Amino acid sequence: MYRIAVLISGTGSNLLSLIEDSKATGLYEIAIVVADRDAKGINHASENSIPYLVLDRKDPLLSDKVLEAVKGTDLVVLAGFLSILKGQILKEYKDRIINIHPSLLPQFGGEGMYGLKVHEAVLKSGKLISGCTVHYVNEDVDAGRLILQSIVSTEGATTPEELQARVLGKEHDTLTTAVRMLAMEGSTRGIR
Repeated sequence: MYRIAVLISGTGSNLLSLIEDSKATGLYEIAIVVADRDAKGINHASENSIPYLVLDRKDPLLSDKVLEAVKGTDLVVLAGFLSILKGQILKEYKDRIINIHPSLLPQFGGEGMYGLKVHEAVLKSGKLISGCTVHYVNEDVDAGRLILQSIVSTEGATTPEELQARVLGKEHDTLTTAVRMLAMEGSTRGIR
């Protein structure tokens, strides 16, 4: 079975989508959930008997502790994980760490671009579309190779919260689709 680790920082709505999708498709299993703070999303792991670990986002060894926690998994999925991974995990899991970002990268990405800040910037720019991007994680924030994108219209969205709600609906489908694709690809290459 293709095994994934899911990293979260917040409510875990993308985590919940992955839990439901893994049960529905049987293409992958969530081996562990790691949070970089006492995140509400941990409840989803607990309620579904998925092992979880809560770390301190201010710990200078955070990335090393995440690496230790995810050992033995095939893919690391950043699902609203706000800490920046550095060091050895990026080498050992090269092309096996993915992130969901709430914009159409390369636009509105990079250090400091997360949450409502992204949607505020999109609305301020006057862009007619926005969306979300699943991409590989590398040393540069939001600069890894793109895997999948979904588009939403910004028309009629007057607040960052409205746009965020639209994009979040697409995030769930886009992230689960990307994980399914990678799980199927991994299965054909003999990864679990």
